[in-house]
Amino acid sequence: MTATAPHQEERHASRPSARPAVAVAHAAKTFRLPHQRYSTLKERALHPFASRTFDELHALEDVSFEVAQGEFFGIVGRNGSGKSTLLKCLAGIYAIDAGSVEVEGRLSPFIELGVGFNPELTARDNVIINAIMLGLSRRQARARFDEIIAFAELEEFVDLKLKNYSSGMGVRLGFAVAVQVDAEVLLVDEVLAVGDASFQQKCFEQFDRMKAEGRTILYVTHDMASVERFCDRGLVLERGRVVDLGPPEQITRTYSALNFGQAGDADASGSGGPARVLSAWCESPEGERLVASRHGERLTACFEIEFTEPVDDPVFTIVFRNEVRHTILVCSTDARVATGRFEAGRRATVRFGFENNLAASRYTLTPSVGAPGRGHDCYARADDLAALIVQGAGSGGVIELPYTVEVEGR
Repeated sequence: MTATAPHQEERHASRPSARPAVAVAHAAKTFRLPHQRYSTLKERALHPFASRTFDELHALEDVSFEVAQGEFFGIVGRNGSGKSTLLKCLAGIYAIDAGSVEVEGRLSPFIELGVGFNPELTARDNVIINAIMLGLSRRQARARFDEIIAFAELEEFVDLKLKNYSSGMGVRLGFAVAVQVDAEVLLVDEVLAVGDASFQQKCFEQFDRMKAEGRTILYVTHDMASVERFCDRGLVLERGRVVDLGPPEQITRTYSALNFGQAGDADASGSGGPARVLSAWCESPEGERLVASRHGERLTACFEIEFTEPVDDPVFTIVFRNEVRHTILVCSTDARVATGRFEAGRRATVRFGFENNLAASRYTLTPSVGAPGRGHDCYARADDLAALIVQGAGSGGVIELPYTVEVEGR
């Protein structure tokens, strides 16, 4: 698939010997936002001389990158940075205004909930129709139907109209269809933002399988832990422009600096503090980085700090929040613990180890470093910098502590 803007100048850059799976060169996309919108002919007739002024939103500006065949490529950026617009341009949903977009091979997009689904049809009909639209024959679609429904865990709801599905059920069905198509290139936008912890883990396992198969995957997310686990490279978008392109550790640092400012104080939005958060993750006792952990296992929460000014005895803290933004766990060195002196340019890696008694859910990690004795004086904080999925049966509480039971009859 190739999309080229009209009157585009020819590219002079030489291509590598192996054609990339995705090549984007100087792509631009602008939306016009009218100041006054008329929805009926009557309104237009009543205001024939009304001003037709509009604002321009430059969603993408001079975006260039290439993705090699078989590469897992991350696309990150703040809300409104142009990530989803970029994927829609790659999928052919939007036409670009300038530059070129080239995709080698069959493409399977999973861009947002409900795209391509008819809410008045059942899951059975939607699966067949969407699989055919994505390139399968009718026979292939029917042959894979049971596997698609089983992956989505919707066997009991296969004849229910989609308008009666929850958002989580819809995303499971959409992802299950997308990954069953024999596509060389897969576009995935925020698949882990909706769905329970068990389905998110199933998505991770599917990513591992697709990587092993050599699929090319472009993955949009805010979850830096999954970027570091899966992505070979990635880029950071800000206001429609590429501000960084490189290995996952590099782009997570750039994303953190853009999204959180790495400043102190309550708003964590300025700049110029004595420290900055570089990254955060969880790891097993063997030192393996994790995106998922089973309840009851030993777990270590880690983050890395870089100091830009000399600091004495900083307080290191990491906070776990659940999906409804409740603070569930706080680990801290405490102001009474002397952590030492850190000169400008020095880095510190902080590790908090504990038995994982968290209930099954998805948690985000917020690391911070502050001044001793004054908890409100925060040098640097990065909200929700990493994520962890906890697996296991739960009782409905926010933690699952070990306990004993005695029942005494009278």
